[in-house]
Order: sequence, then C-alpha cells, then structure tokens
Amino acid sequence: MNTVPAATAARFAADWQATLRAPGFDPPPLARYLPDGSAVRLAVLAELVRIDQRQRWRRGAGRRMSEYGSEFPDLVDTAPFVELVCEEYGLRRRREAIGLEEFCAEYPAQADELRRRFAAAEGARPDLPAGIEIGSRLDDFDLLTELGGRAHAKVFLARQLSMQRLVAVRVEAGDEHDPRRVAQLDHQYIVRVFDQRLVTDASGATLRLQYMQYLPGGSGADLLRLVRAAAPGGGELLLRSVDRAMEARGEIRPTDSTVRDAISALSWPETVAWIGRRLAAALDYADRQGISHGAVQPANVLFTAEGVPKLADFACAVPPAADPDAVRYQAPEHLAALIDPTAPPPDTRADIFALGVLLWELLTGTRPFADPPPDDPEPLTTLLRDRGAGVDPRALRELPAETPATLRRVLLDCLHPEPVRRWRSGAELAGQLELCLDPRARDLVDPPPDSLRYRARRWALPIAAVCVGVPNLFASLYNIRLNQTLIVDRLSAADQQRFQTIAVFNNAIAFPLAALLMLVLCRRPLLAALRLDRGLGCPATDLPRVRAQTLSIGDRLVWVPFGMWLLAGIAWPIALMSTGVVLPSRNFVQFYTAQVVCAAIALAYPFFLVTVYVVRSIYPRLLVAGPVGPEDGRQLRRLARRGNFYLAAAASVPLLAVASATFVPDGQLALVIGPVRMLSVGGMLAFVLTYWLFRLLEADLRALIRATARATR
Repeated sequence: MNTVPAATAARFAADWQATLRAPGFDPPPLARYLPDGSAVRLAVLAELVRIDQRQRWRRGAGRRMSEYGSEFPDLVDTAPFVELVCEEYGLRRRREAIGLEEFCAEYPAQADELRRRFAAAEGARPDLPAGIEIGSRLDDFDLLTELGGRAHAKVFLARQLSMQRLVAVRVEAGDEHDPRRVAQLDHQYIVRVFDQRLVTDASGATLRLQYMQYLPGGSGADLLRLVRAAAPGGGELLLRSVDRAMEARGEIRPTDSTVRDAISALSWPETVAWIGRRLAAALDYADRQGISHGAVQPANVLFTAEGVPKLADFACAVPPAADPDAVRYQAPEHLAALIDPTAPPPDTRADIFALGVLLWELLTGTRPFADPPPDDPEPLTTLLRDRGAGVDPRALRELPAETPATLRRVLLDCLHPEPVRRWRSGAELAGQLELCLDPRARDLVDPPPDSLRYRARRWALPIAAVCVGVPNLFASLYNIRLNQTLIVDRLSAADQQRFQTIAVFNNAIAFPLAALLMLVLCRRPLLAALRLDRGLGCPATDLPRVRAQTLSIGDRLVWVPFGMWLLAGIAWPIALMSTGVVLPSRNFVQFYTAQVVCAAIALAYPFFLVTVYVVRSIYPRLLVAGPVGPEDGRQLRRLARRGNFYLAAAASVPLLAVASATFVPDGQLALVIGPVRMLSVGGMLAFVLTYWLFRLLEADLRALIRATARATR
C-alpha cells in the first residue's frame, strides 16, 4: 500500500477506535475518507472496508460485502472485492455455522474463486508432486535442507537468490494465494512471513511457496522428544534441544546471551510457563487482527537460537480433519465443528485449549487426554467424548511434583470443556502464566490449602473488624484514662453524670454510624469475596473497579474512624456545655489533643493490619479471576507509595503523646505521666510491628507489580 492509502487507513482506524470508547454505536462513514482519483480511491476504499468489516464483526454487528457493494458500486467486480468477500467468509465462520456452498450461493459471481481457495482447506489436501527435494530450485529459492512437513506440505531451509538470505520455505500443493493475510502479522512471538507466491514446477503442477523467517532452534516437536527421553531438569533442557537442532544444521551457538542465562535459571514448570506466556501473547495479537490459528501443535512452535518460542503456520485457516497430529490438540467445539458442519464455529478459546494441551504435554511428556484406539471407527467422536469429560485424574498424577499450584490451575482452566469457563483471550492467559514465573506472586495467588492465608479467606468481615477494632479499643482506653484524670474527676457529681450521659449518647450514634459508613465504602470488595467463597465468580466488567477498591480497603477503614475521632474532639465538649457543664478553656485543648493522638492511632495501625490481610488473602483471588491490565500495576504502585505515609503516621504516635503532655498544666503533669509513658512505650513497640508489616507488604506488592508489569508488555 502506498503512503496515501496507508495514512488514510490509519486515520480511519483511529476514528473507529474512538467510536468504540464513545457511548452508542456510530461508526465513521467511509465516504468521508475517500480521495479523488479512481486508482487511489479504489485502494483506499478497499482498505477502509477491510478495517470497517473487521471492527463490525468483532462487535457482533457484521456488515455484508453485498451491502458495501451497494454503497460503492465501483468496488464491485474488482480484485479487492473478491479478497474482501473471502475475508468475510473467514470472519463469518468464526461466529456462525455457515458452509462453503451456502456462502457461495450468496456470492455467485465470486463462487469459483471461493471454492478454489477454501475447498482444499476444508477437505483433504493433495500431495506434493515428486521432485520437490533438497538440491532443487523452485522459483527464487534453492532448497538446502528439509526442516519438516508431510506429504501435502514440506518446509525447507532455502536460500532466496534475489535477497541473498536464508529463509524457511513452506511448499504446498494447491493454488490458494492470499499474501496480505499471512504477511500482516508482525509480532515478536510469531514467525514473520515475508510473502508467498504461486509457481509451476516442471510437471505443470501449481505450488504455493510461503517464505518466512528462518529459526534455527528446532521446534516444539524436537523439545518433546527430549522431554520424553530424559527427566526434565529445568530450563537447560530447552537450551539443549535448541543447541542440538542448531548443531544438526551447522549453526553456531550464541554466547553472552542474557535470555539463555535467564532460561537456564528456571525450573522445568517455570520454563513451560515461560514458553506458554509468549505463545499466549502471540495468539492474543493474532486474535486482535481477526485471525485464529486453528492448528496449535508442537510442530508449529519454533525456537530462535536463544530459545525464544515463536508460533508458525497462521496461514492454515482451517486445519484438515484428516491430520491426526492436529486433532489431538483441538478443543471440543473444534472437533464438534469437524463432525457436524452446522455446529457453531470455534473462536480464539479453541486455540487457548490447544495451547493448554501443548503446555501440558511439554510439562509431563504426555497429553492430558488419551488417543483413540487405532481401530476406532469414529476417532473424532471418541476425542470429543473424552474432552467433554474433562482432565482425567490419572493425568493429574503425571504432573511433576514441583509444579506450582498456579500453573496447575491455569492449565486446567485452559482445558475446561466449556469455552465460557476458559480464559477469554491470550492476554488473560499470558497474565496468569506470568504469575507462575514469580515464586512470591504465585504463592500469594495460590497459597497452600493448609496455610493460614488460605483459611483466612473466608473470614474477611470478622478479620477486618478485629484489625480496625483492636487499635481503636486501645485508643479509647487511653482517651478514657486521660480524660478521667484531667477533666471528669474535677467535675461535680452532677456534671459527671451529665458527662456519662453525653458519652453514652454520642457513642450510641458514632459507633454504629462509623460501622455503617465503613460497610458502605467496602461493600463491593466484601461482596466480591463472598461470591468467590461461594464459587460464583466475579463479572469481568466489574473486576477492574473491584480490584482497585480492594486495594483501598485499608484507606477506607481508617479514614472513617480518623474523622470520627477528630469530629468527636469538637462535638463532645459542645454537647457537654449544652447541658450546662462549664469547662475551662484548657480542658478544650486537653480533650482535643487527646483526640488527635487517638486519631493517629486509628489511622496508622489498622491500615497495615487490614492491608496486609487484603493483599495476601483477598486481592490475589481477584487477580486470577480475569485479565490483568496496566491499571492493576498502577494501583499496586500507588498503594506502595501510600504505605510510606501511614508508616510515618505510625512513627508519629509516641511523639504526639509526648507533645500532648505539653498542654497539661505543671500541677497536673504528674497525673498524666503514667498514661503518656504507657502510650509512648506501647507506640514504639507498635511501630516495630508496623514496620515489619510495612516490609512484608512492600515485598508482596513488589512481587505482584513485577508480575503485572511483565504480563502487560
């Protein structure tokens, strides 16, 4: 595409994204973006229609190419129109059950081209003709080494003569040709396809050559053979597989590689999670481009010289049902579509299932589902039945003993028979696999069932009440003792009775009101925790808000009592004087300074008690309930910064106690020495505990921040 259509398409795509963020559904009109000049106009129009078509189908409000043709008659009967009709077929197959012939009946003028492109993909593929072998030349390529493949398609290491570079060339019988679709994927974990072309060999047969980035580190199939031959010891096994493949091809092992150093330090389950996290990111990127893989299997995972995995063979839109290697990894809904063409077509969650099977096989050396017997007359039906029953308990026993509980949970969610119960996108899966790579983070999200943190999950409300109530109780005892000594004991008997009446009345209002306010402010996180306890889950649309509010529970539970203490420092003397009690001005100051000390106690100590409990018991459950995004990392960093403020508040409590004594007259100073001394000593001991909680919280937040930051890259 030249610069004019590219710039126009980029502007149109940006306006479409703005529409998605706006209320309602008002897509930008295509005609506004079309330039003058027939050739440029046609190129721009085709690209705008392509963007508009994908966005509409992604929203479930697809528009037919016949409708575009009615709006723009000059687009009909052109090569771009045929390409767009073919793309519509692929988009519709992902969302509804429609057969090729049924679709061809809707576009009779393009029926021949549709059959030519998709009939072979939906049936058996022809074998390659004889003579396609090492040493031969096809078009611009000298075939040097065979890298893999089958009868209908082989992959060769080749030298591209025009560019003087090594490439991997996939040679396939047939004349399907769609270079734009396969070459548009540009991602660090997807094998880069440069282009593809149709050629005719000496026998006159039409061949499709797809040439792509050459990766010397072998495939997932090579790694699996090594896993089955020897007990995996860690990331070194992956590097050994890569080095063997490179040695067989005459490649030189890279030196001073930080990536290889990082892999070598991983355990084998962590290595599997490391591989899966990158493949999940590749699936997510392709899905956002409107492309499903459909054939995730070991042979389609290739490795660089450093051991980085890349997903290959996105060009295979519909894998052949006859391919025994492909069907072993396919999801139940994918198998159902192969058995019954009228069944709903699979979506990206079918690729997530296939990736789960692949990662399980890398982890254990065996697939989680048994293969049907060789003499089974209906192997697809058998595979579908086994997958519908879920992972067999015997397969669970094959997991290595050192497999983290987080990785086990993530893989089981990938392999759930119902698509709605799996991870919804590759991004969600990548975020969860990233948690598996940080020991502290995965210990937080999946604690041992016998641990105190795990058992404390079900007691969120009582634990929060104790964490807030105990420090406020000690503050109340200090306040009562001090005020009794300085104020109440110096009042007449009648005034003391009035003071007690005001105390009962104010407490009867303040405590229930504070409790009600705290419950209202924390209702969403507490209800979410209750739903999780009952196995009901949490709606994905509510998760970001609930997670943010969960991290602020500590703030919400301390600022209410803090405000109540300061308000009481004004309300109590006023209420007492309204009953006729006369208080000297110094008593106002003494009473209020005591309230400030109590407010500092209510602010600092409960925050760390509540927040440590939330971060270690409640928040991790919400973190694994849905997608992890950049906002989660920002919220965690904000909480870490707030911790410094509350630590300073905790350090100030003994100082405030001593400072409040300066407002006591010299003649009464001896009376308050005892309470002030107890508070100062107790405050220092409490600060030691608070500092320990602060460092514990800091370490937990740092681990979660590391995991969420990497998951969103």
